[in-house]
Amino acid sequence: MCRHLAYLGIAPISLAELLTAPPGSLYEQSWAPRKQLHGTVNADGFGIGWYPGDPHDGGEPARYRRALPIWNDRNLPELTAAISSTAVLAAVRSATPGSSPDEAVTAPYRSGRWLFSHNGAVDAWERLPQDLGPAAGAITSADLLAGAGRCDSALLWTLLARALNAGRPPVDAVAQLVTAVAAVRPTARLNLLLTDGDTVIATRHGDSLWYAQTPGRVLVASEPTPGLTSGGAGDWREIPEGSLVLATRAGVRSAPLPPGPAAGPGRGRARSGAHAPAPEPLLTVEGTNP
Repeated sequence: MCRHLAYLGIAPISLAELLTAPPGSLYEQSWAPRKQLHGTVNADGFGIGWYPGDPHDGGEPARYRRALPIWNDRNLPELTAAISSTAVLAAVRSATPGSSPDEAVTAPYRSGRWLFSHNGAVDAWERLPQDLGPAAGAITSADLLAGAGRCDSALLWTLLARALNAGRPPVDAVAQLVTAVAAVRPTARLNLLLTDGDTVIATRHGDSLWYAQTPGRVLVASEPTPGLTSGGAGDWREIPEGSLVLATRAGVRSAPLPPGPAAGPGRGRARSGAHAPAPEPLLTVEGTNP
């Protein structure tokens, strides 16, 4: 498993203030997660992605990724103190068995403006493209070789990035991926985070997920970090299991994942070509919706 976090704000925030300084921060969750349902330590690497400069300039996000425990990186305090951004995605990693141990498979993954992270695990992931069949979108050996590396999360990103680059609407592409994978891997845990610096698309499927919406900014994270919001723990809301989330700086909306195994037991079989429903309000925060 892993822990991850996405931030969108009107005002920049330093990476230190966001990721390492607050009690219960993502940094601390690498060795002492409080809400993690599977696994106990996230010591197989970490990564930070951020959007430098104007978030609307269309430039690629920057990344810093390491294949060592986050607490062992002596460069991190200076780096996080020196960098600020209005949009960040970061993760600490607990590797799935069979994954390679290098930085190439450490989230966040990137394609153009997109950053991606996976909190979860997919069993027998090496056979996933074969078992998905047409749902894999005719993925080729060349696609796999060009992917980020040998890891279930990297494979999910290869599948999702292919759909995004083909022009599929992002909310639909994320929902389709979770539903399709869960149909052939019912025990898969598929908490996904995807951002382009303006929106965050997330799923809760198998582990914890929370959000906090305060004026001008939003956080979506595996665990609440009360020190990041003026209202403390009271600003954080838990996202229900089996949810698809769309968040912007203006608000947060959620809807159930499409029917099928991805939406939970007893809710029917996955539908071929099913589309994600239009997100509906989960909780009204500050009276706004995106």
